[in-house]
Amino acid sequence: MWKVMQLTRALAASLTLLLAGCSSGPEPTDGRVTLEFQSLAWQKESVDANKELVKEWNAAHPGIQVKYVQGSWDSVHDQLLTAFEGGEAPDIIHDASDDLADFAYGGYLADLRDHLPARLKSAIPQRSWDTATFGNGIYGVPFLQEPRVLIANATLLKKSGVRVPTPERPWTWAEFRQAARRLSGKDTYGVAWPLKEPVSATLNLSLSTGGRMFHRGRDGKVTVRFGAADAVVPRTVHDQVNVDDSASGTTLGMGGSDTLPGFFAGKYAMVPLGFSYRQQIVQQAPKGFDWQVLPAPAGADGLTQGVSPQTLSVSEDSPHKKEAAEFIDFLLQPRNMVRLALGDWMLPTGTQALEDPALHTGKNGWATGTALAAHLRSAPAQSVRGYPEWKDKVATPALQEYYSGAIGLGELRHRLVDDGNLVLARYQR
Repeated sequence: MWKVMQLTRALAASLTLLLAGCSSGPEPTDGRVTLEFQSLAWQKESVDANKELVKEWNAAHPGIQVKYVQGSWDSVHDQLLTAFEGGEAPDIIHDASDDLADFAYGGYLADLRDHLPARLKSAIPQRSWDTATFGNGIYGVPFLQEPRVLIANATLLKKSGVRVPTPERPWTWAEFRQAARRLSGKDTYGVAWPLKEPVSATLNLSLSTGGRMFHRGRDGKVTVRFGAADAVVPRTVHDQVNVDDSASGTTLGMGGSDTLPGFFAGKYAMVPLGFSYRQQIVQQAPKGFDWQVLPAPAGADGLTQGVSPQTLSVSEDSPHKKEAAEFIDFLLQPRNMVRLALGDWMLPTGTQALEDPALHTGKNGWATGTALAAHLRSAPAQSVRGYPEWKDKVATPALQEYYSGAIGLGELRHRLVDDGNLVLARYQR
């Protein structure tokens, strides 16, 4: 019996050492709390801003230390899912609101309603909180947002004589189509649509025309409908490529960055892009290249467009939710939120942060983007279960074929609605 006990203790000791070797280390015995903050910042200015803020927090809070962990947008969903299931998720999680639904409904993220201070709750408008609300809970703090804008070759714009749109007097979608025709020439297309991922751009821009696509009934179930308002943006893109010859068909399969060389060379007069692409343009544009930021076209609902803000969440398994929320509150103080926004070339969600003079300069189009902030709303598919499958298997191929001219509007409607509702129904039984 004694030998059995010795063997049991030896095995237990070996197991303890093995587990210790696999963990990040023992909890401090001096009462100090250590939080892991996984950031997805990737641009140097953004990484520097995040690391500087972590350093400032640590200097002021010796009892609550934050460890900066670098993540990647390319793999964050699968990486987080593995971390959650393995019980190794970071305490504070940087992500985007359109990636939170599965984690929120799966019980991996903490409901932050009872953890956030009143200051932070009131600093961010309800329209932004809506992007991170699933069911009755709030599972992320939205802090950076990115409108879609038109980046234009200012020299070609001036030469064409078209009216230059402003946030106060934007183009309608019909005027945008007309302007693209006038900007087109022998060696120039009026616009390049980089639509390798066409669904998000189409849905978010369609909010301006009153398009909604997804409709939730009284029973809570969502169905797809494709009415006249939903068709305005898709038809504009289709006709620019296939009727007007004012948009390049070859860019339909490109990402935003892929269009920049042609834009700099004068091959495209305008490119619809996310607001943060301005940094790449500043870094890559040839000397003397003159460009400017224009608001996206407006429809029946004005300049409204959908966004999926970047968010900060807390792991449900974190034993230090209170401290994690305190760090998030520090990180998103108005002055700090501005630093993060400038580092990422995006807009802060905070009302006070948006008033910072640095975001209202005409240089690099900051003022134009800031003027659009009040028009940003939760992306239409934000909380739709089954949306990823609908997007990948139904909407993406259907829109790609429609934009290229391979199918007509009737077939597009049939596939988005009929085929799409069959997909969504499986998630709502």
